[in-house]
Amino acid sequence: MTREDMLARLVAQAEDEGGDLVTLRAIVEEASDLGAARVLSRMGLADDHAPTDMAELRQLLGAWRDAKASAWKAVVTWVVRGLLALLLLGIAVRTGLMELVR
Repeated sequence: MTREDMLARLVAQAEDEGGDLVTLRAIVEEASDLGAARVLSRMGLADDHAPTDMAELRQLLGAWRDAKASAWKAVVTWVVRGLLALLLLGIAVRTGLMELVR
C-alpha cells in the first residue's frame, strides 16, 4: 500500500466515522510524510546519495562561513592599520618630524 492509498483510506474513514482525533492525527501525519517525500524528490534528494550530498553541502556551507568571517577580519585589520598609519603621519606632520626627514 502506497502513502497515497493510505491517505485516501484515512480520509474515507474520517468521512464515514466522523473524524475522531486519532484518525485526524493519522491523516495529518500521512499527509506530512507524503509532502516531505515529494519535496525531497523535487529537490533531487530522494536517492541513496542524499545523505552524503547533504553532508557535503553542510561542509561547503561551513567553509563558506569560515572564509567570509576571515575576509571580514582581514578587511577590518587593514582598515585599522591604515587609520593608525594616517594617525602617525598626522602626528609627524604636526610635531615637525617631516622636516627632519628632508
